[in-house]
Amino acid sequence: MVLADVAVVGAGPAGSAAAITLARAGRDVVLVDKSTFPRDKCCGDGLTAGALRLLEQLGLPDASVPSWQPVEDVVVRSPSGHEVTFELPRGRGRYAVTARRIELDAALLNQARACGARVIEGNAVRLARQDGDYVVLGLDSGEEVTASYAVAADGMWSPVRKALGLASPGYLGEWHAFRQYFEGVSPRAASELLVSFEADLLPGYFWSFPLPGGRANVGFGIARGGKVEHVQDMKRLWPDLLARPHLRAFLGPDARPEAPHKAWPIPARIDDIRLSAGRVLFVGDAAAATDPMTGEGIAQALLTGILAGESIVRHGPAAFAETATDYEREARRELLADHRMSITLQRALSHRKGARAAVRIAGLSAWTRRNFGRWLFEDEPRAVLFTPHRWHRDFLDRDGAWATNGSSAVPRTVAHRTP
Repeated sequence: MVLADVAVVGAGPAGSAAAITLARAGRDVVLVDKSTFPRDKCCGDGLTAGALRLLEQLGLPDASVPSWQPVEDVVVRSPSGHEVTFELPRGRGRYAVTARRIELDAALLNQARACGARVIEGNAVRLARQDGDYVVLGLDSGEEVTASYAVAADGMWSPVRKALGLASPGYLGEWHAFRQYFEGVSPRAASELLVSFEADLLPGYFWSFPLPGGRANVGFGIARGGKVEHVQDMKRLWPDLLARPHLRAFLGPDARPEAPHKAWPIPARIDDIRLSAGRVLFVGDAAAATDPMTGEGIAQALLTGILAGESIVRHGPAAFAETATDYEREARRELLADHRMSITLQRALSHRKGARAAVRIAGLSAWTRRNFGRWLFEDEPRAVLFTPHRWHRDFLDRDGAWATNGSSAVPRTVAHRTP
């Protein structure tokens, strides 16, 4: 039997963030994952300013991720073909980065180890039960992990949620995404980040995110209930998308796939899901915390992992009800307004006129271009104007992560709280 203060299930960004937060606070943490790292994870590989500040807060050295590619120019194309380039601030730290998840997740897991978390890889959780003052997890190996709390960071179809009888049968997520890595891309695709609102994908979009060595993460995302409904439809649409002249021109004539395409579902319903069950807290995709407008989820995963860890530290092993209440309150306080704002914006982007108007308005002036780019990449929370508790004097004027003067150490939402 393995004993710990806290067992974390899943070593993606949410689980590693929780483990780092807890281990730094002196808690004995066991981090369990079914995979052996490094392992790939389907993702667009984009990191927003919000995610970057949280990664910096967690102590992740950017040099520990070999595919780390800073992004300074973001190109957004409307359904009518109108393109606007949004320049992110130069020389003030990082506001947008792309990094392969196979490397990012491994680096975060190494950081959790360095902070003192014990890691069990290649061992899936097969059962979970609450037994008085403990949570008991049964592993593939036959071992049991017993802890005062469990943090379930085990994905959209969380085995822990299922074992506790809280799963939603038939749930397929709010988004589907489709990705393929390309090499030999054009100079533009190797340095610029493209978001293209294609009329037949709305409110979804096509993307090309640059990676080192003339490579790019290329794909598209769709909302369930839109014009493209099934993964099979996405597979049939993929060759047509790549053949469209404006997308082909952006990628360049020598662009070629370097790996098979992959598809995956994305959960985005933090407004309608249980975030805790007794001594178990759900984080990341297990909490359906993804942004419903963009499908981006790494910042939300990191944030929920940190908040879960902080709540456990604040209340200790005895006050599990207070811990669960505190975590649910903090997670919804930080994410629910942004979630609802994104749903409203998604509705506007569902129509060609709405998407076209949004791009044109965002590109009206140097001021709108500068601030739209920062807002799009979550330099401030999506609904910050409507949540006064998150206002601060440096609104849309903070340095990015890893800035030389160190001011970026103030994270997006957990800025002035100490566990």
